[in-house]
Amino acid sequence: MTKLARLTAICLFILMGGFPSVHAERPVRLAFVDTGNTGRSITAEALAHGIIAKQELGVQVISRAVNFNPYNTKPETNFVSLLILRGIDISDHVAAQFDAQDAKFSDVILTMTKTHKDWVLQHFPETKGKVFTLTEYAGNPDDEVKDAFGKPLDFYQTVLAQLDPLVVDAVKKAAASKP
Repeated sequence: MTKLARLTAICLFILMGGFPSVHAERPVRLAFVDTGNTGRSITAEALAHGIIAKQELGVQVISRAVNFNPYNTKPETNFVSLLILRGIDISDHVAAQFDAQDAKFSDVILTMTKTHKDWVLQHFPETKGKVFTLTEYAGNPDDEVKDAFGKPLDFYQTVLAQLDPLVVDAVKKAAASKP
């Protein structure tokens, strides 16, 4: 092929659109938020990881606190015990505060209560439209996720049973949205 023929072929290739644009879609970023990031939010995150892996969904997930306590950073032992029975180990989790970076980079922010949602909106007004209570996002706006902190094991079982379907619905809904 002559230089002129090669140059003509390149010009035609470019004029016709060149290489197809390859844009890898980034995963949807989902944050679960509760009071101290030692109970409900880390449990929701752990459940979500299992759903995401099993169904190969394009979702990344984190959990955070609205009231981080540096003296209480480990997961609640009752949730650790209940999740271990399911083959999920959250014992190495260390609580973290919800911050400006989380607000900026999260596509969906799911709180356990309306009070948590109000806190996020008050501190990060730019999250309006992407912060919801978990129950609201899953279709029941008048409910909240119960707080088991300091209660007996059977109450933790009740909260885990409440979280199971909510997290499934929320992860599937988030996965279906485009960032």
